[in-house]
Amino acid sequence: MKAAAVNLAKISNDLRLMASGPVAGFGEINLPPLQAGSSIMPGKVNPVIPEAVRQAAYQVLANDGAITMGAQAGELELNAMLPLIADNLFISLELLNRAAGIFMERCIRDITANVEHCQAILENSMVYATALTPYIGYERATALIQQARFNRSTIRQEALQSGWFTEEQLQSILDPYQLTKPGIPGKKKGKGDKS
Repeated sequence: MKAAAVNLAKISNDLRLMASGPVAGFGEINLPPLQAGSSIMPGKVNPVIPEAVRQAAYQVLANDGAITMGAQAGELELNAMLPLIADNLFISLELLNRAAGIFMERCIRDITANVEHCQAILENSMVYATALTPYIGYERATALIQQARFNRSTIRQEALQSGWFTEEQLQSILDPYQLTKPGIPGKKKGKGDKS
């Protein structure tokens, strides 16, 4: 149960972080809006279900501490702390069961991706220079990053401006789906080539 509580707390916290924003946070996903979030910030929606799940998880961790202390309090074959152990055990089981169910029903099931925002983050990322490195080398890729930062532009724009790539080549090399696969993105595979 302790491991389950720790994992639920971490997942809840990750979802809160990924949904933070939309301006100054990650804003990668949208949690379902369940209630008005703030009396001083109009329009703000708090991640109330992940926050509730974290609280439940922390209570389970506290109960685990009581169970641990109760278990070590036994003397020989007798442990007068068994009611404490049993009570906290059953409370934790019920709490985790309810928290996980609510988490699924009221939050996880209705999460949506903020696709446009994620695409904009990726397009403005300097990580694309890594994909170009096999084609132009480390030094030129570094120069593209420096130029993009200086011009406040993207790697794609600077790579196209450099004349080293055509638009079609960049579409193939900087395809996000290809970047998640093994091998060199944009490289045509020949016979017997598994890279």
